[in-house]
Formats: sequence, structure tokens, C-alpha cells
Amino acid sequence: MKFAHFADIHIGSWADDRLAEASTRAFAKAIDICIEKCVDFILISGDFFNTSLPSIDRLKEVTSKLKELSDRKLPVYIIPGSHDYSPTGKTMLDVLENAGLFTNVMRGSSNDDGKIELKFTVDERTGAKITGIGGKKGMLDKHYYEQLLLESLEKEPGFKIFMFHTAIEEFKPKGLEQMEAVPLAMFPKGFGYYAGGHIHRVFERNVKGYGLITMPGPLFPNSFDELELLGSGGFYIVEAESSNDASGVKITHHPIIIHNVFTVAIDADKKSPGEVSSELLSAVERKEFYNTIVLLRVAGTLKSGKPGDINFKQFFDAAYGKGAVYVTRNISKLSGEDFEEVKVDYHSVEDIEQKLIGEHVGQSKAFSADKEKEIAHKLLHILAKEKEEGETVADFEKRVRADFASVLGIRL
Repeated sequence: MKFAHFADIHIGSWADDRLAEASTRAFAKAIDICIEKCVDFILISGDFFNTSLPSIDRLKEVTSKLKELSDRKLPVYIIPGSHDYSPTGKTMLDVLENAGLFTNVMRGSSNDDGKIELKFTVDERTGAKITGIGGKKGMLDKHYYEQLLLESLEKEPGFKIFMFHTAIEEFKPKGLEQMEAVPLAMFPKGFGYYAGGHIHRVFERNVKGYGLITMPGPLFPNSFDELELLGSGGFYIVEAESSNDASGVKITHHPIIIHNVFTVAIDADKKSPGEVSSELLSAVERKEFYNTIVLLRVAGTLKSGKPGDINFKQFFDAAYGKGAVYVTRNISKLSGEDFEEVKVDYHSVEDIEQKLIGEHVGQSKAFSADKEKEIAHKLLHILAKEKEEGETVADFEKRVRADFASVLGIRL
């Protein structure tokens, strides 16, 4: 059998118009490769969308490619990721599944002891048995792993695939040590393939007693740091025998290049703003940037003046003048001689949210600590919402209030 493994597509992840279609183009390109390679089915391990309510334009493009797969009788199996859910637990994935465009394999029930019994979805063409656990904001999905009934999953014969959207404690990448994770011991053993998502890094490890555990990384990088680290996104094509012997599984990582990436790194230590400005221009003077994203990272302590005195506009204008698709900068480690740096040992907004909530949870008398943590994450997610296309301010405010009331269990 041959199948593809996507994760963290994040349709609509870039707000800037110049990169707004990048994730959608990456998805379309990956689908075309899957058709060309004659895969039997496609796995999507969470975070298909960057928000639970994607824009109509992005949704239309994605639906068109999914319909093409449906017409070709090429099945798609998914699990939801933390970005796919609204605060009230709704997701656009349900709409697309009801339209017959893919199958959510996160299915199961609780037994009398409160244990979760997952069910397998069987691919008709290959007989592969697929199940998994989706991701939730604030690692609320960890509860599923804690209650997961492992025995029945491990006894099931045939080639089995376990899909997941979480970090694994033993395999957290460098720089993400603070991230909450699930220990490997909570995963079922003896599967032929473990199709992971959530961590935007390429990872593969054959683990004794388990099998081949992989994460393909995002289809298109979702931030400055990811563009700098990864350059491009990609996915796996997996070839496997019908048995659960991981030695019979071969994987190939296929890069998806939408734009080239060029990084300019400037050491501003003990330099004046004028000197840094001149160095910036020199860095792009003899370059051409057709179809290229230009990343600028400036770090160090200036010997005089302040970061705002550096002529970044001149650099941006020069790069765009040479054909750059998108130019962005990171000056988080740049300071003036009188500036006192404040360090935060976290790597994402979600990390900071979890840290602050963890420090203050338990102060309310109205809810248990676990419930308070869950509510806090949901309320923060609501506050991060944006007004939808064509929605009036009054309707937007009404929707936010309604979501607040639903989370808190009150009537307006």
C-alpha cells in the first residue's frame, strides 16, 4: 500500500495579502503530487485550517481540491487539531465530512469505567485500520490519552495507523522543551505507522515496541522562525506491507516549495544605526529576489541611538524593488545601549497563555481548577476572534457575547 501523510496545513495562516494564498497553494500542490504518485489514501493529522471559521475564498479553493479527490475515489482520513475547533467545540471539518469529502477517524465511546474505547476506520482498498486522537487548545486532549483503553487497540490484527496531534514528551525538539506533552507510554503499542502533527518540525523515529513515529512538519511554514528554520514545508509518502512490521515501512519526505527563502542576518553589536543601515543595503545590493521571501534578523546592542533610528524602510524598498514577494524582520534581540532586555523563556503565544493560566488557576471559587483552566483557554480563544467578512460590528459583538455566555453556562 502507498499513502500520504500531511499535517499542520493551516489554511489561511498568513494575514498579509502577499502570503495569504501560500498555504492553499501548498495544499493544492501536495494533492497533485499524491495523484501523480497514485497513493491509496491521504492522512491529515490535524490543523487543516488556521481557524475554525476560514474565509469563504480559502474554503472554496480547498473544497475544490477535496472534491477532485472524492471524484477520483481517493479517500482522505483526518483528525482535528487545536486550530480547527471553535471555543464551543464546533469545527468546519464537520461540514466537509458531512459533504462526504473526508472521514474523521477520531471515533469511540466511553465504557462503564470511564475508559475511552477508540474504533477503527478501515480503508476499503488496502484494509489499513486507522484511528487516532485529535488536538485541543491548552493540551486539553491529554485527558483522552489518560483515559485511553490500550489493550483492545494493541490486540487488533492487521496494519494499523495511529494518528495524533500532540507533542510527545520524550521527543520534544530543541527550543520547545517548555511545551506540554503526552508521554509515549500513553500511546498504544504495535502499530505499523504513527502519523503525527502539531510540532512544526520534520521528525521520524522507529521506536521498539511501537513502530515508526513521524511528523512531516507544516505544508507551508507559519511564522518567521519557521521560514528561517525550515525554508519550505512538505509531507510524507509512505509505502508499507500489509503486516504491522515497521521494518516493512518506507517513507519519503516530499518538500513543497511555494517561494524561495533568503535570510539576511546582521550583527548590530557596537555599531551605530547608520552603520547598520549601510550594512542592510549592502546585503541586498547585488541580489535578485524573484519569487523570494526575504527574512531580516538584526541582533545586538547598538553603541549609540536606538533601533528606531535604523533605516529599515530603505532595506524593505530595495528588496521589494528587486522582486521580493514578501519582506519581514525580526529585531527581538536588538537593543540600544540604554535598553534593558526583558527575556521570556517561551516560544509561542500559547506557551505564554499556558504559563499565566497555570500560575493563577485555582483562585476562583466557582469552578474546579481543571474546569477553570479549560474555561480560561476557551475565553482567550474567543477574544482572539476577528470580525468575519461582511459581518457588522453589532453582529460581531453579539456573537462574541453569545460565545462567552455558552462557555460560562449563563443566559444573556
